Amino acid sequence: MRQRRRIPRLIGSLLLVAAAGAACGEASAGSEVAAAEPEVRPLGRIVPVPASVTPEGEPYTLTRTTRIGVDGGSPESRAVGRYLAGLLRPATGFQLPVVDEAAALDGIRLRLDPDATALGDEGYRLASSPAGLTLTARAPAGLFRGVQTLRQQLPSAVERGTVQPGPWKIAGGTVTDTPRYAYRGAMLDVSRHFFTVDEVKRYIDQLALYKVNTLHLHLSDDQGWRIAVDSWPRLTAHGGSTEVGGGPGGFYTKEQYKEIVRYAASRYQEVVPELDMPGHTNAALSSYAELNCDGVAPPPYTGIKVGFSSLCAGKPVTYDFVDDVIREIAALTPGRYLHIGGDEAHSTSHDDYVTFMDRVQPVVAKYGKTVVGWHQLTGATPADGALVQYWGLDRTPAAEKERVAAAARNGTGLVLSPADRTYLDMKYTKDTPLGLAWAGYVEVRRSYDWDPDTYLPGAPASAVRGVEAPLWTETLATPSDLDAMAFPRLPGIAELGWSPASGHDWETYKVRLAEQAPRFEALGIAYHRSPQVPWPAR
Repeated sequence: MRQRRRIPRLIGSLLLVAAAGAACGEASAGSEVAAAEPEVRPLGRIVPVPASVTPEGEPYTLTRTTRIGVDGGSPESRAVGRYLAGLLRPATGFQLPVVDEAAALDGIRLRLDPDATALGDEGYRLASSPAGLTLTARAPAGLFRGVQTLRQQLPSAVERGTVQPGPWKIAGGTVTDTPRYAYRGAMLDVSRHFFTVDEVKRYIDQLALYKVNTLHLHLSDDQGWRIAVDSWPRLTAHGGSTEVGGGPGGFYTKEQYKEIVRYAASRYQEVVPELDMPGHTNAALSSYAELNCDGVAPPPYTGIKVGFSSLCAGKPVTYDFVDDVIREIAALTPGRYLHIGGDEAHSTSHDDYVTFMDRVQPVVAKYGKTVVGWHQLTGATPADGALVQYWGLDRTPAAEKERVAAAARNGTGLVLSPADRTYLDMKYTKDTPLGLAWAGYVEVRRSYDWDPDTYLPGAPASAVRGVEAPLWTETLATPSDLDAMAFPRLPGIAELGWSPASGHDWETYKVRLAEQAPRFEALGIAYHRSPQVPWPAR
């Protein structure tokens, strides 16, 4: 704990001058500061902030002769090496051949050490000196997380797709880093507005930079069904044919979905598919009349109201449908989880809701997956091992919070996504052109300045598996729309999930976040320049 307690003081001292400049900028230039990016970024001045940082000695310099050495017996290590080379080659213009580790003694070495048990599955150690740079991890995921630290330590121009002048230096010293929570997620709603495979991949790459390890895909809702199900083909042929506002919608074939899953896995992200039920089901009800209690299919829906649709809990065909859908999607998904939704089922009676969840949760287990549900699942009985995703607000009634906390005390895991903190589709202020405001306005500080361990009264910290930032798309139709709402809030939520609680400090975080601006720009991320952040002047 001694190392962890020293992190805020260390990073704070590193940022002291920058923070002072930020204050001047806020006073004189609307929170903007004219600060040139340093040639050598101080070690650990990145997002998420590392667990332990020991600056020491001179920097390592990437040159035209640099090689990337990997464990020759590990295909995963070699793949991470190729990924790193692919990141660095366009801007540096260097060849950066990926070779066996012994051939890169003075280069960048990626080492797998099975005895480094303290690093866990995702931790890493980065050691930088003029003689070389070594990333050590117990598992390939740790090497991949360490690569994200390496790239953030380099000048932001390294993210550009054309050759830049450099130099390419990484500060000397050692970073030893492990995540606070095992579950660090982001959700993308592709149902309200559909996003293509390439657009989802782009988001996956953005998440990877901030060490997010879970991609939750919201694949079905009132406005669209987005994943092919062979046994119920009208789900996509009809239910996937529209979106909010009446656009053409779209869906993923099974091969396209598997492509997304494979791509996410290459970035060490686990895909959690969500099939929301029994509410949020108008696309399915419109596709198959027999799923409605009255046997009449409603028309497709392109608005944004919620709570009006429900599968018919009393009909056997409903459970045939659920079994088929879960079976087919589970077979496509190598990850552990399958999300069954369960929120805003206002048109489902309480008794029907309990009946439905009692029958559906065992189906998830039958096909080898663990249930995830929105926190309304605690109105029934969560299955053993289930995770519930809490999306309530500060103003959520105490009785509802206590119901979730009681489930947590009884062994149900929690993923925290409070809507008035983590919902990336909430407006920053009343003047934000995109997004909604039903949960309130969520500025950058509000999205960062809370502690998941203590957020839900009565819930033990041991029940908190992690955090997730949902991005709903009622008003978001393009990748630029996603950028403006996710950035700059997403990196802060990622830091809550990765960094030790002792490292969370708004005053130093906002300066580190401001320093991400040139990186956003190099990556083509159309971020929102919140006045709460001392952005560098353009």
